[in-house]
Amino acid sequence: MTPETGPETGEAAEAEAAALEAGRLLFAGPCDFLISAADKNQIPAFGPAEVAFAGRSNVGKSSLINALTGRKTLARTSGTPGRTRLLNFFDLGGRLILVDLPGYGYARASKTDIERWTRLTRGYLKGRSELRRVCLLIDSRHGLKASDHQVMNELDKAAVSYQVVLTKADKMKPGPLARMAEETGKSLAKRPAAHPVCLITSAESGAGIAEMRGALAALAEPPGRG
Repeated sequence: MTPETGPETGEAAEAEAAALEAGRLLFAGPCDFLISAADKNQIPAFGPAEVAFAGRSNVGKSSLINALTGRKTLARTSGTPGRTRLLNFFDLGGRLILVDLPGYGYARASKTDIERWTRLTRGYLKGRSELRRVCLLIDSRHGLKASDHQVMNELDKAAVSYQVVLTKADKMKPGPLARMAEETGKSLAKRPAAHPVCLITSAESGAGIAEMRGALAALAEPPGRG
């Protein structure tokens, strides 16, 4: 029996298909805006599992959330970097909360506002027991920057699990994209809190969206909880 047709390969294929279906079902269900938090007192006190979306300004967090949920305007998108200035919570049928965080890096705002967003975001990331994973979005055209490494250092120190998601894959040719994913994976292998699998996505073409749904469904509360 060849490796291509062996039982282990068949089991892996079945597991992958099951993960994709679980992701499809989760994101096909209800998804509602929950709250925008401007300070720590507005953050929901408790609830189901949470996944946060972090990344540099204009990396495509809101666009990716819209693509995952199949809704064009669930999360507000803008061509202007730094428009997400609150912690925005979205409820997936009471099973998983998606949290759109303010982008770090460039933003057209005062230094005081940027410092406030940074404190709010860091406080949330370090002290949230419901947080199962941070999806750290990286523009596939540019790769990891100094600010990304700084965030990963903080997440490693706080023992917060995170997974790198390469965005805007449709803007890259297959060869350079594969090399970028390989280089990113090598960098992540040295980090204690990083998930070993780097996801590749495009909100524009839909590439990698089904696979990411499956990965997030594995973190969700089971159906019928509560």
